[in-house]
Amino acid sequence: MEGVWEIFKSIMGFVFGNLFIWNMLFAIVIVFFERRNPKSVWAWLLLLFFLPYVGFIFYLLVGQTMRKQKMFKVKELEDQLNEAIRQQENQIKSKNLENLDEDIQGYTDLIMYNLETSGAVLTDDNDIDVFVDGGEKFEALLEDMRNAEHFIHLQYYIIKNDVLFHRIKEVLIEKAAQGVEVRILFDGMGARSVRGKCWRELNAKGIQTAEFFPALLGRFQLRINYRNHRKIVVIDNKIGYVGGFNVGKEYIDLDEKFGHWRDTHLRIQGPAVLGLQLRFLLDWNYAAKENLLQRPELFDGLALGTRDSCEVQIISSGPDNTAQQIRDNYLQLFHKAEKSIYIQTPYFIPDESIFNALLIAVRSGIEVNLMIPCIPDHPFVYWATYSYVGDLVMAGAKCYTYDRGFLHSKGVIVDGEVFTYGTANMDIRSFALNFEVNAVVYNAAKAREMEEIFKQDLENCTQITRDLYAGRNLIIRMKEQVCRLMSPLL
Repeated sequence: MEGVWEIFKSIMGFVFGNLFIWNMLFAIVIVFFERRNPKSVWAWLLLLFFLPYVGFIFYLLVGQTMRKQKMFKVKELEDQLNEAIRQQENQIKSKNLENLDEDIQGYTDLIMYNLETSGAVLTDDNDIDVFVDGGEKFEALLEDMRNAEHFIHLQYYIIKNDVLFHRIKEVLIEKAAQGVEVRILFDGMGARSVRGKCWRELNAKGIQTAEFFPALLGRFQLRINYRNHRKIVVIDNKIGYVGGFNVGKEYIDLDEKFGHWRDTHLRIQGPAVLGLQLRFLLDWNYAAKENLLQRPELFDGLALGTRDSCEVQIISSGPDNTAQQIRDNYLQLFHKAEKSIYIQTPYFIPDESIFNALLIAVRSGIEVNLMIPCIPDHPFVYWATYSYVGDLVMAGAKCYTYDRGFLHSKGVIVDGEVFTYGTANMDIRSFALNFEVNAVVYNAAKAREMEEIFKQDLENCTQITRDLYAGRNLIIRMKEQVCRLMSPLL
């Protein structure tokens, strides 16, 4: 044992004894071999050279970039998917839009972009229920799962082994015993508090589980910077869920630290559910090494909506792709806005193009409304957020802090015509590092409903006025400056 300890000490002595050389090597890699944003490059260089030990360890844990290569293959569905994509592309290019609702006449370029980059087929005849309360969302989900006949697919970034997951497990175990196929996909970082014993017990009950980017030796995360942040549930292809709620007691208001948890989740019935199903199956195939795309019955059972007639695209993005699809959707929507923009996000650390688009909108007379939490769950991220919010306030935007509890809702509404909600925050991490999924909904009635929900939230908000922001104390100003400098790394 002493020999092993001596070898370990010699290795660590060699590594840290040559720290300057390692820092130089990392700096060369960052500057010459990785296609990073220039701001990110400078932030890493500053960290490596001014805090060499901290920077060295931090780079090993979170600094490496993923190669921009497709991790998820759709070979089995390429012919069918490409045919649907080509049909819609030809329809748009030929201006043959009589079959498309008038709500989306001005968004055909965005639809085309999503077709090209995400393979996101536009579907109609979708019904959408909006949940802003975790208790109501999970009660509906539990009831839908109880009614499942063929399969239940659950994917969450965070799963905690507490009272909420216990309730979900009871239903899933019961349905598995009835012969319903049950699959749970979880992120290795987000569900790290759930022990392997719990997953093995579920496996023994007939529930299949898979871990996305599992930890090394059970605890050590080499890909800490790249997380699967998606939250998807698909039940029999009849019902799909997507949004911000994870699985934990705080999401149903049982954690005193956060109080009321304000989030947004969409329950979809209609053809768009197949978009969520495809996204789940692709993620499952990668994590479980099981090709479910060869199971055509997993795409059967579709039921059309009969109430809202919403046209929807399911879009996804991740570090395996050169395009940042969800970020580009936000950007396109901001540029297309003519009257109003409503944004809810827990973290607001935009890249330069997103930030400039919002500044241009404000200075062009467009009403820009931004809502963030008043409670910081990540202090560095919060103060970086506050600095960007302050710049928008000074430019004339209306910005608010949600005071009733923690705001975790993630979405954008434009001109009372179109909205996109899902899992992606308005920050660089969601744009470039995390695996995300959003629904883009083209329906004026539903978009106005989302606007009304935003306005109702204003009753629990404080507006950040120019005077309020200008009057912040020296300590807050220092926090903002430091955190904003580090924002490319957050």
